[in-house]
Amino acid sequence: MNNKSFISEVANRTGMDSEDAQMFAYTLVDVMNECFQKGDVVSFSNFGSFEVKKRMERIMVSPNSKKRMLVPPKLVLSFKPSSTIKEKIKNGGLQ
Repeated sequence: MNNKSFISEVANRTGMDSEDAQMFAYTLVDVMNECFQKGDVVSFSNFGSFEVKKRMERIMVSPNSKKRMLVPPKLVLSFKPSSTIKEKIKNGGLQ
């Protein structure tokens, strides 16, 4: 689903017009981004949680040259689905 179809679906389900639904989605993303910048976890009940985690530095081997390289530490965004979502997917999808 792309951005346009997502906004359209939100507008249809909530009764908002497309502009309000788009503003809602952009505001949601902005607030989540601010939380990630602060290191906060963002959780949605019956959906899951988003968290910024630090990936430690590691040594990797290049498959082409076989050289060992040091990969620096970095921050990554992780998502942990709720048990409700996991169960629905396991039982044939979200319906």
